[in-house]
Amino acid sequence: MLRIDDLTYRVGPRVLLDQATAAINAGHRVGLVGRNGAGKTTLLRLITGALTADGGAVHAPRRWRVGVTAQEAPGGPQSLIDMVLGADQELAGLTAEAETASDPHRIAEIHALLHDRGAHAARPRAARILAGLGFDEEAQQKPCGDYSGGWRMRVALAALLFTEPDLLLLDEPTNHLDLESRLWLEDYLRRYSGTIVLVSHDRGLLNRVVGQILHLEHGKLTLYQGGYDRFERTRRMRLEHDAKQRAKQDAQRAHIQKFVDRFRYKATKAKQAQSRMKMLTRMEPIPEHHEEGTVTFAFPDPAPLAPPLYAADHVAVGYDGTAVLSELSFRLDADDRIALLGANGNGKSTLIKLLAGRLEPLAGSVSKSGKLRVGYFAQHQADELDLGATPLIALGRLRPRESEQRLRSHLGRFGFSRERADTRNEKLSGGEKARLLFALMTCDKPHILLLDEPTNHLDVLSRQALIQAVNAFAGAVVMVSHDPHIIGLTADRFWLVDGGRVQPYDGDLEDYRALLLSRRNGGDGGNAVKASNAQNKKERRRAAADKRAAQASLKKRLNEAEAAVHRLEADKSRLRDALADPKLYEGKSEELVDLRKRLSQVAKDLKGAEETWLGLHEELEGTP
Repeated sequence: MLRIDDLTYRVGPRVLLDQATAAINAGHRVGLVGRNGAGKTTLLRLITGALTADGGAVHAPRRWRVGVTAQEAPGGPQSLIDMVLGADQELAGLTAEAETASDPHRIAEIHALLHDRGAHAARPRAARILAGLGFDEEAQQKPCGDYSGGWRMRVALAALLFTEPDLLLLDEPTNHLDLESRLWLEDYLRRYSGTIVLVSHDRGLLNRVVGQILHLEHGKLTLYQGGYDRFERTRRMRLEHDAKQRAKQDAQRAHIQKFVDRFRYKATKAKQAQSRMKMLTRMEPIPEHHEEGTVTFAFPDPAPLAPPLYAADHVAVGYDGTAVLSELSFRLDADDRIALLGANGNGKSTLIKLLAGRLEPLAGSVSKSGKLRVGYFAQHQADELDLGATPLIALGRLRPRESEQRLRSHLGRFGFSRERADTRNEKLSGGEKARLLFALMTCDKPHILLLDEPTNHLDVLSRQALIQAVNAFAGAVVMVSHDPHIIGLTADRFWLVDGGRVQPYDGDLEDYRALLLSRRNGGDGGNAVKASNAQNKKERRRAAADKRAAQASLKKRLNEAEAAVHRLEADKSRLRDALADPKLYEGKSEELVDLRKRLSQVAKDLKGAEETWLGLHEELEGTP
């Protein structure tokens, strides 16, 4: 069992863990969740001993081997397969010693130990893990240094899995994985015999892999049974129950206090009053829950353009004159919500760069409006931010003619308060940097949003806010994401990028999962592809278009209601100023009476307008 007893850890004046306590049974798979910056990675480092706690302790069986995801990508000339094999230092040491040992007794002992460790199956097992994470046999023989940082992080994950620790600590292991590798990892983790603590913001992964959720909030740990969806329901019910109990307790305390205040100085009732005062002292207050902040996204609506927004005819695109994708023929309209499917390296990002204007066609033709504006989000752009600047300065460089008030208003759409807008970028969290990129890419009110892995540093609530913002956006969206939950709730069309081509895919994500599993098992996936026909595709598009139309109507009514509120507030302020004029009271009383009547009517109209605005706002927030 892994025990966390009264663990306390501070970073300067901030308390990340405040006498946190939890117990995880051996063999259990647990998801560790919490807002960005809550201290999840810190807790993993405390478990491994990389950090020293200010109080409390972490206890695990002495025989347990603990493994944690690497913070830095490996490199060097060593082949991938050899790097993974070398991760098990004990096995590697025994293997090396077996080649040099001369004592017959030691040789026999070494071979017995190698047999117990399954050395004969080590290389095939390492190869299977690397293959599951996207490296074929040829790739496994290449030097690790030949690969980009994201691919090398896959190698680090493969090395960790190969060691098979008793306690496996995973910190966002799917950040650099495509859907194919995610499927393999999910299956691997479900069959893992050791204990797993998994930090992830991917609710699909948390629903399918773990059996418990460990929630870190306000420095405390709470263990819930079930996956993420069950955790959300249970937590919501607990908070609602606590709120009801708190209301009952407050009423009870008020009643007792009223008795005390009334009779504490009367001799005949003083004893009873004293008894009730002691009762108040002993009554343990139920703490009020304070949510750790909320995050919102709001993409500004673009000016309308005649369709299509973008059209390609027999286009080829690639690098240095070599085509990665060929024969691309498609069009984008304002109501399109398209997700790109396909393994990493097949050309999804290449297609995104074509749409963004970062790559020119090698062949074929592209047509688009001269007024077309495109917003492009790529996760690597966070590395290109000026860390010495602030969000306000970064946005001001793109919009030098905008007033500071308008710049702050735009940043506010993405959850930046005045304080955070003036914070240096180097001090922003990963999630805040991602939100800053959203703010920068949409400052020109683009007609098309290109989102290439937009969720890597977003927590669950931020991802939910992104879903709502994408669904409310009035332009087109093309997305590449490793998060099936995001794709499933935003996209109504799928394009499969495979074999140098881009083709419409008529199935849904479950069909695509079945296709991948079928390919892995040697089938052609034909049945999976046929699971969803063209009629289903049209129905999905119609439903998505209806949803966006309903949201657009709601947004229009909401804007009209907000304008009415502002107008009535101005009228109310003007009438009050008029009534404050001393000269009014020197003249005829009819004018005074008329102003008061008008002020009373404006106040009533304002109250009604505010209620209308609030109702529409709640209706829009509740629109799926």
